[in-house]
This record gives sequence, structure tokens and C-alpha cells, in this order.
Amino acid sequence: MKITNIRTTILKAPLKNPFITSLRRVDALEDIVVIIECDDGSVGYGEGAPTPVITGETMGSMIASIEYIKPFILGLEIEDFNIILNNIHSAILKNTTAKSALEIALYDLKAKSARKPLYKMLGGTQTKFKTDITISMGEIDKMISDSLDAVNLGYNTLKIKIGDNPKKDVERIVAIHHALDDNIALRLDANQGWTAQESVILLHALEKQDIIAEFIEQPVAADDIEGLKYIKERVQTPLLADESIFSVKDARRLLEMQAIDYVNIKLAKTAGITQALELANVSKEFGVKCMIGCMLEGPISVAAGVHVASAKADIITMLDLDAVSLLASHPVNTSIVFNESEIKLSEDIGLGVSL
Repeated sequence: MKITNIRTTILKAPLKNPFITSLRRVDALEDIVVIIECDDGSVGYGEGAPTPVITGETMGSMIASIEYIKPFILGLEIEDFNIILNNIHSAILKNTTAKSALEIALYDLKAKSARKPLYKMLGGTQTKFKTDITISMGEIDKMISDSLDAVNLGYNTLKIKIGDNPKKDVERIVAIHHALDDNIALRLDANQGWTAQESVILLHALEKQDIIAEFIEQPVAADDIEGLKYIKERVQTPLLADESIFSVKDARRLLEMQAIDYVNIKLAKTAGITQALELANVSKEFGVKCMIGCMLEGPISVAAGVHVASAKADIITMLDLDAVSLLASHPVNTSIVFNESEIKLSEDIGLGVSL
């Protein structure tokens, strides 16, 4: 299987509702799809979402990066998989989402060449998963309404977006907590919106009311490593690092410092599947569980995340792969079942997706 062509297209789809965090507002999905073609007619699909405020990448920069990397892998055989991966990552620094889109397409092709679903090629067996769903940041009444709607759809774990106003954040969480039954778990995501000191004060305020979330995700700036440790040493609520971890090196530093409780793996940050698997392995070394999350991505990227979750099901115990459920329409063909909170992998070879 020789790589003969690499091209990109744009994947667009409306959202059911605006996606609002302390960092950004998104009204519609607009992602890059990478299509890798081989001489035997095989095609691999990858996807990446431009997220300038997190990865620093725009639609234009991703397309340019992929075009720059393209000559380094054209003409190579899929059997030379490790050489191709090395060429992708050595050709250009950073540009993690562009590299991830290329990697996903390559792993799709490699699994197709092995005539296996990707999760089986990676050693996974689990096919059924439950994900949380994101409740966008907004006015309290709207967030309560959205939370109740999600529960009615079958979700029992909600990820609450906060981080723009510390006082209001506590009011939001308390109100949502009291509006829901006790069996509904809350995950909190401040998207770098608080200081370390604010985080401790706010979490103590919640804990005094017996509101202890499954975790608080990335409350402080990505580079505030000492801030993460400061928080972890002072609160009961578990701490999950997201934007602070792009690489295995990042994770190892935080884990050695005992600065976090959980690791959030996102393919767009790890530059693809390869390092995501390594990140899970390093977390396992330290006895720390992982969540696998996503940017605002379509079914191709999300599918890749589910396959990785299956491969590392012993360490990736939490899923935040709700992006497909946030779409008003599905822009690709997939044999994977996305049924609100439930995701089920298929026996189709590769990713199980196509345009």
C-alpha cells in the first residue's frame, strides 16, 4: 500500500446550540479532513478541529502544515508505518492538530491493511462506552434547563462549563446540583478561568455544601504548574489537567510533582494516536486514571478517540466524547453508533467512518 495522494477538505455541520466556554464561543463545526489515498484504492480518513486559543492552530495554518508535511510521506508504503510517523513529527514542530489529523488517517489505513477494526489492531476489546455531555456556560436558568434536558436524554454525567465569573460560577454549580437527582454526576471545567487561590476558595465553598464534583478540570492557566499543585494539596475535589498536558513530558512532570489526580488525553494535543497511547501508559505507571476528551470535532476524530479508549480501557476510565451529540446533523457516514450518551464501536475495518 503506497501513499499516492494526500488531500484535504472542509467538514461543516451546524450545532444544536452554541458551544460556550470561558475561552470561546462556537456556533458551527468547521474542521479539516485529511484524506490519504493509496495505490491499491485504499483511503484513510483523519480530522482536526482548529482551536486557536488552545493549540494555536487556525484552519489556514493546519492546511499549510499538512501541505508542508505532505512531501515527506508521499510515495512511502504503509508497511513503513514508523518511518512515516517519524517523518510527520520531525518535519515541523508543534502543529499538533494537523499532525493528529494525518496520524488518524494513517492509523485508519494501517488497520484496513490488517483487515481489522482499529481498536482490535491496537489490542482493545471493549466496544460499548458511556460519555458525558457538555453544558455550555451561560445564565443559570439556561444551564439548569440544558442540564435537565440532558438528563432526560439519558445522560447521567454532565460537564459544566464555568470560569468567567468566580462568584457566579459557584451560584451556577449550586443551582444545577440542587436541580438534579443525586445520581447525576457533575464534572466542572473552568478552562483556565480561575487563579489558584480562587480555585481553592471556590471549591471549599462547594465542598462545605457537600458538593464534590467528579473533578475540576484545568481551573488555572496552562503554564501554572505550581498553581495546580497548590490546589491539589488543599481541596477534596479531584483535579484533572487538560491544557497543561500536550505531551508525555508534560504529563510526567505533573505526575512526578503529584500535582494532579487525573490526566485528560486529547488527540489534538498529543499530535495523534501514537502519543495518546504513550500518555495512557505513563499515567498507568503512576497509578493515575485518564479521561479521553475532544475538541469540537466531528465523527472522524471522535471515532479515533473511542478506538483509543478501547485500546487503553484499563486506564482511560472516563469519556468526554460528546462532540457528535452536539451536532444538529452528521456530516459523514459511520458504522459507529452515537446514541446520545452511548457509543458503540462496529466490526468494520479501520475507523468505521467514510465521507
